[in-house]
Amino acid sequence: MPKSLFQKVWDAHAVRQLANGQTQLLIGTHLIHEVTSPQAFGMLRDLGLKVAMPHRTFATVDHIVPTDQVIEPYRDPLAQAMMDELRKNCADFGITFFDRATGKQGIVHIVGPEQGITQPGTTIACGDSHTSTHGAFGAIAFGIGTSQVRDVLATQTMALGALKVRRINVTGKLRPGVYAKDVILHIIRTLGVNGGTGFAYEYGGEVFDRFSMEERMTVCNMSIEGGARAGYVNPDETTFAYLKGRPYAPKAANWDAAVANWKSFASDAGCHYDDVVTINASDIAPTVTWGINPAQGISINENIPSPETATSDDDKAGIIEALAYMKLPAGAPIKGTKISVAFLGSCTNGRLSDFQEVAKYIAGRKVAPGIKAIAVPGSQIVALQCEKLGLDKILAAAGFEWRAAGCSMCLAMNPDKLIGDQLCASSSNRNFKGRQGSTTGRTILMSPLMVAAAAVTGEVADAREVFALNN
Repeated sequence: MPKSLFQKVWDAHAVRQLANGQTQLLIGTHLIHEVTSPQAFGMLRDLGLKVAMPHRTFATVDHIVPTDQVIEPYRDPLAQAMMDELRKNCADFGITFFDRATGKQGIVHIVGPEQGITQPGTTIACGDSHTSTHGAFGAIAFGIGTSQVRDVLATQTMALGALKVRRINVTGKLRPGVYAKDVILHIIRTLGVNGGTGFAYEYGGEVFDRFSMEERMTVCNMSIEGGARAGYVNPDETTFAYLKGRPYAPKAANWDAAVANWKSFASDAGCHYDDVVTINASDIAPTVTWGINPAQGISINENIPSPETATSDDDKAGIIEALAYMKLPAGAPIKGTKISVAFLGSCTNGRLSDFQEVAKYIAGRKVAPGIKAIAVPGSQIVALQCEKLGLDKILAAAGFEWRAAGCSMCLAMNPDKLIGDQLCASSSNRNFKGRQGSTTGRTILMSPLMVAAAAVTGEVADAREVFALNN
């Protein structure tokens, strides 16, 4: 019987069925960082347990590291303590740690792929909700909590309930100025922030066939924002070309065997999906959020919703709450909304291609007066790649601060935070209340080039107009 990639990977990693109906699943790769692992290691020590398969666990530091300070000790003693604790735990339990001194440190969901650790047909777990990023390679990747981090460390398995699979086809061709970030914001807007509950999303269609691995990662990264437990793309020649030659990818004679195995995991023609959604690429425009969750999004040329347009009482209440927090007028154009901060980076859009696209169009322009603009590479390797190409200098000349690798302003666990009710044009993944560090700070999600357009105009703007892209 034809099977989907999800079913194939699940079956290949199922250890046994548990009495509660869940499956004990072998986790092929476990990624850890400094925020969700200390308590898990503490529990292991309390129980007198070792890490079952330390060679399958890889660590880096990303959430708490300051991007404007490399020398330790850090100004924040808690950040330094978390860094020290991760070093100790990795040393004590024999875990590979991509520390800052290695030149390989960065956001965990960027480090795994660029090292070739993330591979098709595998199960991946990490104590971070955006672990779904790794599904871009044809892996089934789950974000997990601290107690599950403990379970994976101790047993290399975890208990999970089976998921339904929704196939999302994006057909046709994207218009100029429309990017992978717009695709996933459009999907979330269409299906809802809870639309993926109980599902894994399989992305496909001509748009995904043409996407680079970095574009696929951007979409899979935000699957969780649509409520899905995982998101993935079937592995293909694009996947294999990306992985070939990377440090942890199979080598020499093992390469051909690995590729043959990876191909076997792709969904079979005629396999069963619990739901199928088809979206025409021509219907997707540059998309931005206006509210306080990623589903509250509109195209750049639409107006901010009004409570009177709500389709239910809950929808109406959500619009009222979002407008009050965002301090935006109902029915007004989103275009022209003044910003205070522009942020380029995060595990969604902190890769080489993101900075290349911005540098291509922002060269010779200047960030608008009074706008704080920062560009934060997702890893030390991304930073080095950008610097070799001179992208850092182009961004700096335009008025962006070029920072060291880390999660930065995506979330409020490091010094890069909003102040007061500043409004940030952000290439990150969440626009929740207080997400960027101020209880009244406001976030508008958008693609990196839209962030650049907002930075140089000082307001939410259509990058196609600002940079004269061919429509």
